[in-house]
Amino acid sequence: MPHLPDNLPLPLYSAAQVRELDARLIAAGTPGFELMSRAAQAIWRALRRRWPDAGVLTVLAGRGNNAGDGYLVAALALRTGWQVQVLAVGDAAQLQGDAALARDQALAAGVSVLPWNDQAELRGVVLDALLGTGLQGDVREPYAQVIRRVNDAGLPVLAVDIPSGLSADNGQALGVAVHAELTVTLIGLKLGLFTGQSADYLGELQFADLQADAALLAAQAFTAQRLAPTSLPQVPVRSRNVHKGQLGHVLVVGGERGFAGAGLLAAQSALRAGAGLVSLATRSEHLPAAQARLPEVMAVGVASANQLLVLGANASVWVIGPGLGQGAWARSLLSAAAVSRVVQVWDADALNLLAQSVVQLPAAAVLTPHPGEAARLLGISAAAVQADRPAAARALAQRYQAVCVLKGSGSLIASPDGGLWLCDRGDPVMAGAGLGDVLAGFIGALLAQGLAPLPAAQLAVYLHACAGERLALQGCGLAASDLCAVIRELLQEQSACLS
Repeated sequence: MPHLPDNLPLPLYSAAQVRELDARLIAAGTPGFELMSRAAQAIWRALRRRWPDAGVLTVLAGRGNNAGDGYLVAALALRTGWQVQVLAVGDAAQLQGDAALARDQALAAGVSVLPWNDQAELRGVVLDALLGTGLQGDVREPYAQVIRRVNDAGLPVLAVDIPSGLSADNGQALGVAVHAELTVTLIGLKLGLFTGQSADYLGELQFADLQADAALLAAQAFTAQRLAPTSLPQVPVRSRNVHKGQLGHVLVVGGERGFAGAGLLAAQSALRAGAGLVSLATRSEHLPAAQARLPEVMAVGVASANQLLVLGANASVWVIGPGLGQGAWARSLLSAAAVSRVVQVWDADALNLLAQSVVQLPAAAVLTPHPGEAARLLGISAAAVQADRPAAARALAQRYQAVCVLKGSGSLIASPDGGLWLCDRGDPVMAGAGLGDVLAGFIGALLAQGLAPLPAAQLAVYLHACAGERLALQGCGLAASDLCAVIRELLQEQSACLS
C-alpha cells in the first residue's frame, strides 16, 4: 500500500456519495467557491511542504472543478514568486460556474494560461488537475496523451483529489492514469484510493476535509469503512484461572501429499494466535514431520470423512483447505466439513471444490479467497474480480451468506448484509506462498476464543497485514512462518491477554 497517515477518517465513499456530500455542504451554507478556495489552499500547503525549493509549477487543467482548484493554486504560487504556467486541456473559455470564476481570478493575477499542444513543455512540479472523480470509461484523447506525457516526463507530480484516470469507485486505471508522487484528496476519502490498482498511482496520500461540517459528514452514507487500531475488535480478556478448554479447539484439515506445509502453517498460526488446543488432520505420511515441527499440535492421520467427523466432534472451529488438494481424499474430507455444525474457515482448495459445487457451504463459515479463487466461486475471470474488488467481495458474501475476505492489496472483508471493510495495511514483501494459510489459522484461533466471524476476520486481516509491515523492515525474503511470532506480539499489543 502507499504511505498513509495514521489520522485518516474511517468512512470510504463512492464518487457519487462525495458529490452528494459536496452538494449538501453547499446547500447548508458553504458556497462552492469557498470550498474550492479551501481546497486550493490545502493543495498549495501540501505542495510547498513536499517541494519547498522547486520554484516552478506547471498546472494541467481540464474542464471540471478539479481545473478550478488548479487555477487557484496557480494564482497562489505566482503570488509567492514561483514561475507558473497553466496548460489548459480543452477550451478554458468553456469552463462554467466556480471553475470559470477560478480561471478568471488566475488570469487577473497574471497567470499564463496556454492551450495544450503536442509541443507543450512540462516544467517543475506538475499539478494534475485534469480529471476528477466523475470519470466513466477509459480516458479519451487528448487527455490520454497528456497523461502519458506526464508519466514519461520524470517530474514530481501532485494529483488533485485523485490521479487522473483512476476510478474513484474501484481503484482501476481506466486505460491510462497519472503516476503521482503525492495525492491530496478532498472532503471525503474515496474507496478507489485504497483498492484495485491505486497503490501504483497514488504516491503519498494526504487528506483535507475542507473544514466540512462534522454533523453533515456523520449523516452522509458511505460505501465502506477502513479498519484502524481504534476500531478493531478485542479478544476477550482471560480470567486468572482460565484453562485451555475454555480457549477453543481448532481443527486444521489439510496437507495432501506434497502440500504438508500448508496445514502446518495454519496450525502453527492458530497456536500463536492463542487457541487453547489445535489439532491437525492430515495424511498419515506427514505425521512424523508434523510432530517434530509442532509437538504442541495433536496431529492425526485421516483417510475418510467418517474418521474426520469423529475427530472433529471435539473441535469448536474447523479450518479446512490449506494444502487440501482437489482429489478424492480432499472431496471426502470436505463432505464431512459440510455437515459439521461448528463455525469454519474455508480456504484454498476448499474454495476451489466449493466452486465446483462438490459440496454445500455450512451455515457458519468465513471464506478467504484470493482473486483467482474468488473468480472461480463467482464464475468470472480473475481480471473481472480485480476490476471491481468491492463488488466481487460483496457478491461472494451475499451468494454464500458468509463473511468473505477477499485477499490482496487493500484486502476487503464483506458481510452478507452488504457491509464492507477495507484493510489498507500490508507490504509487497507479503507476496509469497503460505501467508494465506497463516491468515486462515489466525482467523480460526480468534473464532475459537469467542469472536464472531466478522470481528474475527477484521482483527486477523488487520494484524496479519501489520505483521507483514513489521517484518518488511528486515527486507525481502519473508517466509510465511515468520509471521506467527509477530502475530503473537501484535495481538498482545492490541488485545492484552490479561488485564
